[in-house]
Amino acid sequence: MENFGEIITAMVTAFDGEGAVDYEGTAALATWLVENGSDGLVVCGTTGESPTLTDDEKLGLFSAVIEAVGDRAPVIAGTGSNDTAHSIELTRKAADLGVDAVLLVTPYYNKPPAAGQLAHFRAIAAAADVPVILYNIPGRCGVNVEPETLAELNQVENIVAVKQANPDLEQTRRLMELCDMGVYAGNDDMLLPLVEMGALGGICVASHLVGRQMKEIVNLYRAGRQEEARRLDESLRPLYAELFTLTNPILIKAALNMLGHEVGGLRLPLVAATEAETAGLRRVLEQLSLAGSNA
Repeated sequence: MENFGEIITAMVTAFDGEGAVDYEGTAALATWLVENGSDGLVVCGTTGESPTLTDDEKLGLFSAVIEAVGDRAPVIAGTGSNDTAHSIELTRKAADLGVDAVLLVTPYYNKPPAAGQLAHFRAIAAAADVPVILYNIPGRCGVNVEPETLAELNQVENIVAVKQANPDLEQTRRLMELCDMGVYAGNDDMLLPLVEMGALGGICVASHLVGRQMKEIVNLYRAGRQEEARRLDESLRPLYAELFTLTNPILIKAALNMLGHEVGGLRLPLVAATEAETAGLRRVLEQLSLAGSNA
């Protein structure tokens, strides 16, 4: 089982004032994240606004982040889509750049059955000699990758883990009974529950802001200090909830900008939060003593 760390941040993509990719700003954020609790980074995932990035922009972002932190932290490239041939091509190019792994989301909109999911992921995994992390997020993709399907995919040598963003914890429990696939919590509020089951850690969003605290949750639990881990997790749950009152990454970008990390706006069809929509987030940041500081 390959382990890329306990807290992996699915990082935002920084844009400039004209909406162009800010490669230097993204690299600076990557450096800050690795210095503040992130063991690894996912680049061009959901939080990175992958649907509105071109392939050239994605490859440029992979290169920028590798150059910034590749000697200190694993860089995981979001190369999945609902087009198998396209995903194969982008995965090969990312592997050639030297990414440490790729993240492959379940094909969305076309909603393949289990046989199609198996064929899709096997084809991409066979196309490049790079570790593969699957990304099961039925809330966005409209289809769930069942534990039995994931267990079959676990037999593919370079499919090493799954980012499990299915909130049904019984699905993860069943998966762990079926095979030894590495599991990362795909929702922030699932971090501790899945670590309690034996997960490797989480691929997280709130870790942009509280990476050290989220890593401490894992460390406390594994050190036998479970009640301390649960108290710390409970203290962060208002932040976990507030960040997802609007579609991600709207509010994590708002929070980063509030705290002095200039990551810019969003690409349509996403739009910036209004003042009213960020009021609750501001309150939570103040309660956590984050507001007014550079996180």
